[in-house]
Amino acid sequence: MNEQMLSIGQLPRLPETSTSIPLRASPLPYSSPWSRFVSVVCVGILLASLTGILWLSLTVPKLQRFDEPDRALDVMVSRMMQAQDGLHHAPAWQQWVAKWTMDNQDEASRQAIRWYRELIAITDDPLAKLRLAILLGESKHAAEALAEAQGWQGRGASAESFRQLIVAAYGSAPLSKAQETEFQAMLAETLPIGWFYDHLAARLAQRTGNHALLTTVEAQRQMKEEQVQQWIRPLMMGELACLALGSVILLGILRLKSQRAKVLRLHSPGVPPPWSGGTAAAVILRGGALGALLTIIFLSIPTFNQGSLRALAIPLANLPLLAIAYVHLLKPAGLNFWQGFGLRIDRRDFGRLVCAILAVVAAALLGEWVIGQAAEFLQLENHWTEWFDQELVWATPPMLAISLVEYVIFAPIFEELAFRGLLFAMLRRRFTFLPAALLSATIFALAHGYSLLGFISVLWSGFLWAWIYDRTGSLIPGMIAHALNNLLVCLTVMALLR
Repeated sequence: MNEQMLSIGQLPRLPETSTSIPLRASPLPYSSPWSRFVSVVCVGILLASLTGILWLSLTVPKLQRFDEPDRALDVMVSRMMQAQDGLHHAPAWQQWVAKWTMDNQDEASRQAIRWYRELIAITDDPLAKLRLAILLGESKHAAEALAEAQGWQGRGASAESFRQLIVAAYGSAPLSKAQETEFQAMLAETLPIGWFYDHLAARLAQRTGNHALLTTVEAQRQMKEEQVQQWIRPLMMGELACLALGSVILLGILRLKSQRAKVLRLHSPGVPPPWSGGTAAAVILRGGALGALLTIIFLSIPTFNQGSLRALAIPLANLPLLAIAYVHLLKPAGLNFWQGFGLRIDRRDFGRLVCAILAVVAAALLGEWVIGQAAEFLQLENHWTEWFDQELVWATPPMLAISLVEYVIFAPIFEELAFRGLLFAMLRRRFTFLPAALLSATIFALAHGYSLLGFISVLWSGFLWAWIYDRTGSLIPGMIAHALNNLLVCLTVMALLR
């Protein structure tokens, strides 16, 4: 929720030096010594903000991001394992797609075991230990599950009850029906309905040959697994459709040869923009610094950060940057926002717009697959906390709607205006496409504060959205592709975890 496009990003186009587009003869703002001093201060504010993001990302334990990490991990692992179990009953095409795009059941189990060991090391939660033992037992490591349980002796009444449950389920000693009934009652009081409860209840029923209970538990389990698949399946189909159509369009663009530079053009002037790179740098520094300070203020106000006003945080934080850009970049060039960033598309270009969006979405999906395959080969993985969003999983419907507006509407619009429309465009006055795109995408990725794999994923997305802006001259394709990317991530999290 990406390397083959580099050849497209280097297609022939108009000359790229700053002298290729005439500038209006007017004094450059921000050229006084005082203005330079202000720029230095703004650089310090932005560097401090970026450093703070990276410092928090690297030093704050990931599990401290949640008030209830045990509850979050229970939901995460339960639904992940239900999705894996449900694939056994899924259509053949879905199993084939999952084989190429998802971890298999053994790898999912290994991940879940690592996550629970991490949680136990920090919280020493007895229920987390019980769930770890169930994971070990269900992944064919019964001896390890029993060894874990033996370590709970002398740790209190609850720990002793949990130990007895694990020994009864995965041990070799005979288990009577009366004992099984007692343990089933104990289990019902210990764990909520879900993957862990279902598998331990089924294991106890198997031990005593309680076929009636086993049939009931299996039916309930399959029903929940199918519910998860009913949400995941349409998302898979949508991604496959976008990938197929977009790949055909990408191949078509590659075959156009000399017409490549024109086939995607939607608006002029596009990039490089018709304003001074030095003025643009001063605008970005001032607007970015004010935006960073406003964001800190918003985050420090609990009522603003947690209430319905939270949706306004992104627009308000970006307002200074856009206002300064209009006064010192767009207006002197005789442009408004629609003209300066290509935000109005002629009806006759709608087909070209759709093709551009599908091409970028397909490239993004292909890149994510390549990143996933490389990560698997190098044994790298994202931490589960990086894509567990509490608002998407637990929020009330009104707060969920606010989160979706933030992620799917405001973030794509304002991030594209800032990072592609201003930052990338400024860099294109001095550099050719590739270094400008990579530099702007790197800053964009660093600002998200993710770990290595998350950084690479965001870097690739930022690179693609810079490429499509460079080719089309309009921010609209990047905005829509960005919105679709965020929407797919949100829907995947909600389908799996909510």
